[in-house]
Amino acid sequence: MEMQMEFKRKLPIPKALKEQFPLPQEVKDIKEKRDRQIEDIFTGRDNRFLLIIGPCSADREDAVLDYMQRLVKVQEKVKDKIFIIPRVYTNKPRTKGVGYKGMLHQPDPEKGEDLLEGLIAIRQMHTDVVKETGFTCAEEMLYPENHRYLSDLLSYVAIGARSVEDQQHRMVASGIGIPAGMKNPTSGDISVMMNSIIAAQSPQTFLYRGWEVSTTGNPMAHAILRGYVDRFGRSHPNYHYEDLMDLKEQYDKLELRNPACIVDCNHNNSGKQFLEQIRIAKDVMHSMHVSGEIRRLVKGLMIESYLEDGCQKIGEGVYGKSITDPCLGWEKTERLILDLAELLQ
Repeated sequence: MEMQMEFKRKLPIPKALKEQFPLPQEVKDIKEKRDRQIEDIFTGRDNRFLLIIGPCSADREDAVLDYMQRLVKVQEKVKDKIFIIPRVYTNKPRTKGVGYKGMLHQPDPEKGEDLLEGLIAIRQMHTDVVKETGFTCAEEMLYPENHRYLSDLLSYVAIGARSVEDQQHRMVASGIGIPAGMKNPTSGDISVMMNSIIAAQSPQTFLYRGWEVSTTGNPMAHAILRGYVDRFGRSHPNYHYEDLMDLKEQYDKLELRNPACIVDCNHNNSGKQFLEQIRIAKDVMHSMHVSGEIRRLVKGLMIESYLEDGCQKIGEGVYGKSITDPCLGWEKTERLILDLAELLQ
């Protein structure tokens, strides 16, 4: 039987798209400098705290740039203590495989899918953020083969809870040259996450985009704790003091390079109650004050935040309000960042 798959059109390879939309030297210089600073945080040479913060999904460039321009002003106020990596997530995993999958698929959420237009739009948006704010950003590596379309722009990638067991994600993460955060799976099984970190930190040889490639391993692959669901579908957190100490023990046992953890304050840690992110962030700070080991392990927080509180359905048209998971609005975000800087010792 024939494959039920229509080959619609051949898309440009990443190299061709990068040549068509080249980066100015200033953008390349900013990325190189920020990559070094972020590496210093993960290796312990710089003790600033990372904040990976921004919209659940970057759905429209005007609102995203507005958010980033506000964020850069707050970054300036807290730069001695906090290093911000904005979330500009343009590919969105869908649990059931249907619905809005991000700007990559739909440059306009109210129109149909157009992957060529999407690739151009996400490259343009990431470039504009760097040019206008000096931020290089974080993305979710949902599709490993797409990473190279943005590899000259990104400073951080997260491997999602449903991707972390996948061999291809782990192997590509081993060769990207920037920090790769491996989320615990939705089941909460920490050993799965630790295995993915081992795989990403190890040299790999594999098939990628039609090439046989080899990597040297990624010493900045690390854990992201995002909570989990039990067999009844109920949310459970894993950001508490005991969870962080347990993760420290796992790292010690495995003798991995650069033991590090980012705590995702939303998802199953908050039960998707977006306002809980404020309390959870401060709870993690308290654990860091109590234990020097946790202070060294926890390199930062991940927070979902946009211009307006909550979320909306596609087509409601509220500027700067999430069309995927609910986010903290701007005023609460600014207050939280300033409070976190105060709490950091």
